[in-house]
This record gives sequence, C-alpha cells and structure tokens, in this order.
Amino acid sequence: MKSILPARLLETLAPWRNAPAWHIAFSGGLDSTVLLHLLATLAKSETLPPLCAVHVHHGLQAAAEAWPAHCQSVCDSLGVRLRILRVQVQPGASLERAARDARYLAFAGVIGAGEVLLTGQHRDDQAETLLFRLLRGAGVRGLAAMPAHRTLAAGHLVRPLLEVARGELQAYAHQHHLKWIEDPSNADPRFSRNYLRHHVFPLLTQRWPQAVSSLARTAEHLNEAQGLLDELAHMDLNAADRPSALPWLLLPSLALAPLRELSDARQRNALRHWLNPLTCLPDSDHWAGWCSLRDARGDAQPVWRLADGELHRCGERIWWLPSIWSEFSDASVSWPDPRNPLELPGNGQLRFVGEAPSGSLVIRYRQGGEVIDVPGRGRRDLKRLLNESGVPGFVRGRLPLVYRGEQLLAVPTIAGPWAGAADHGQLHWLPQTCDQGLS
Repeated sequence: MKSILPARLLETLAPWRNAPAWHIAFSGGLDSTVLLHLLATLAKSETLPPLCAVHVHHGLQAAAEAWPAHCQSVCDSLGVRLRILRVQVQPGASLERAARDARYLAFAGVIGAGEVLLTGQHRDDQAETLLFRLLRGAGVRGLAAMPAHRTLAAGHLVRPLLEVARGELQAYAHQHHLKWIEDPSNADPRFSRNYLRHHVFPLLTQRWPQAVSSLARTAEHLNEAQGLLDELAHMDLNAADRPSALPWLLLPSLALAPLRELSDARQRNALRHWLNPLTCLPDSDHWAGWCSLRDARGDAQPVWRLADGELHRCGERIWWLPSIWSEFSDASVSWPDPRNPLELPGNGQLRFVGEAPSGSLVIRYRQGGEVIDVPGRGRRDLKRLLNESGVPGFVRGRLPLVYRGEQLLAVPTIAGPWAGAADHGQLHWLPQTCDQGLS
C-alpha cells in the first residue's frame, strides 16, 4: 500500500520550500532515517532546497563509534551530503540534557540565515514530552511540549513529523527495507524518557488505547493557550516599555508602575515572557523574590537574584543585569593620552569630547567620600551629586572617575552637567552593553 507520508510531509514543509537549504538532523535512528529517506525521495520529483544531513557524534558510548560510518553509508546511497560534527558533552546532573544542549549548539553552528534544520520527533515523542514535563510540575509553556517550529540561530528548527505516529514511521521503514541504528541507551530505564516509553506508556495504552493521540492533542491545546498568554504579555510589556531617563544605559529595563496595575498572575506572565530570553526562569517557590522587589520602599534598591543574572529596582524602574555585569576589574587604569579613547577592562569605553586634559591621567573607581569641583557651585560631595542625577546604585561602583594625581578631575557626563571642569571637554562613558556579551 502506498504511504501517504510523502504528501503529508510536503504539505507540512510548504512554508519553508524557498529556504536556502534544508539540513536534516540525522542520528541514524529510525525517525531520522525515515525523514531523510522521505526527503531524498521527494527531491527526485519535487523542487526542494538543497539537502544536507548532519550527524552529531557525542562519543558517550563505545557503540557510537560505528555510527558515523553507518550514516555516511546511508547518505551515499541516497545521494545526500553528510556533515559529521563531534562535540564534547559537559558533565552535569542530567546526561540527557547535557547531550541535547551540546547537540543543538552544534546544529546552531551550521544553520545559515534563513536555513532550516529538520528533526524527526514524532507524535509519540510529543506525548512522552508532555507527560515527562507534567510530572516535573511544568507550567503552560512547558506543557505545550515541543513546538512544530521555532527559531534556531539565524534560521529555523522545524519538526515536520510531530503529527505522525511512531508506528507509521516503522511501517514506512519496513516497506522500503530501511536499516537504522538501535541506540542501546534507549533501552536503559535509568533515563526518565525511556522509563516512560517502556514501562508507563504500555500500561496507559492498554487501558486507554488513544492515550498517545490524546496527550499529543493536549499539547496542541496548551500550545494555543501559550500563544494567547504571549499575546497578553506583549500588550502588558508594551505599556511598561517606556524610555528610561538614562538612554546611555543600554540594559533591558521596564517601568514598574504599569506592571503594578496588573493582577499578580498577569505580572508573572509578563515577566516570564520578558525574562525568558535572558535567564532560566524561576520555579513557583521563587517568585516571592519578585514580590519583595516590587513592594520594597521607594528609596530601597532591592535585588532579585536569578540563574543568569539579577533584577534590580531603582525607584520606579526595574533593570536586568546579566551575571557578567559584575565581572570587571576595579583596579586603577592609566590613561597616558586622553586625546584617544580608553578601553576599560570589562567596563566599556571612555573618551573626551572636545578638548581633552593634557598629561597622563588615572582611572579609579569609587571608594566613598569623593568630592569634585563643580563650576559655579564649588566643591561638592560626589555621592550627593549622583543622588541628584538619579544614577542607579548598581552603576555607581562601575563609574570611571578621572584623576590627575589625587585630584578628582572629571566624572562622565551621564552623572550630570556638573561632571567636568569648565576648561575641558566633556567626559563620555559608553558602558558595556548586552551587544558586547552581556546577554
């Protein structure tokens, strides 16, 4: 009997038919072998983007040493180019997750602008993912399981077989006499997904034969619900995305007042959406940190520490500081020729606009008790001047101070119109930004 898989696959991949290239994640297992065979066969009668298979070699077990040769043999027989990528899997609590992270990092490195990576996950995988995440207490985004497509590097990750059952793939493989790799680790019940696949799902389907289809359909419903939550988050974040009074400080930030007007659930939804590309999100027990930050006194400067950085509040604004923000040296730096810009280690660039002071200068950082001569105002305490200018506390320790000998000569103009002596140009500081590696 002729399989309907080719027609279904073409229909699913229609939005990406004009992509510059299609890369197939090819492990050599059943799913990716069927996907590769389908695409290579379709390419003989259809105009498809150039095909390239990508095999990631993790080197985690002795049996895997023979897999690249098997994959090369399959690709040669189908006339498809193969790239073999060898990766190092970082040790961690979850070997499954570490291997997945290494694999997708390798995939991201080969996907060009607009190109597509096609993977072989199917409906049974989707059902397993939903149940696995449900048992871990995931929220709506996690229970939406695997999206049918998402961005990857400068291109796209597409899962065209998500609505296809594993049984259909097996039938296709037997019909076309395909050979594939049986990964020994897939039978190891110590891995959670294997336990679900071999011990839990057989019991579920014995009692509820449509369990896999029903769970996969539930994931679709939850994906739709997550889409609505994302739309709501966009609306709420647009209201809070007001320009700050510090345009030179290029860090993600939001006005707090519009967030306060929302219910607690909408606040969490908006913040999850905002923080998602910046850090691993906190679990339910750690959202108390947000409430403490939000409800602190107006003159306080509370901090909510998250996995990959910190959320700071300064007045009525919240700021995201990646972990690397604090990784700079506060040691003194010589500035032999102030006519040229100075790169500060981990702290951006400093330069004079207009006339620069003559002679060698030194950059130091705040110790407390500094005073500076302010034109028309005499000697003034630096701390008070920073308070007047509304410079956030998390910036003050990084604020480069220009000294000649023991005299505080200048502070960057971001700190106020008083920041330079009248007979010199303005001192400008461009702090390190997210574009310079902070995200």
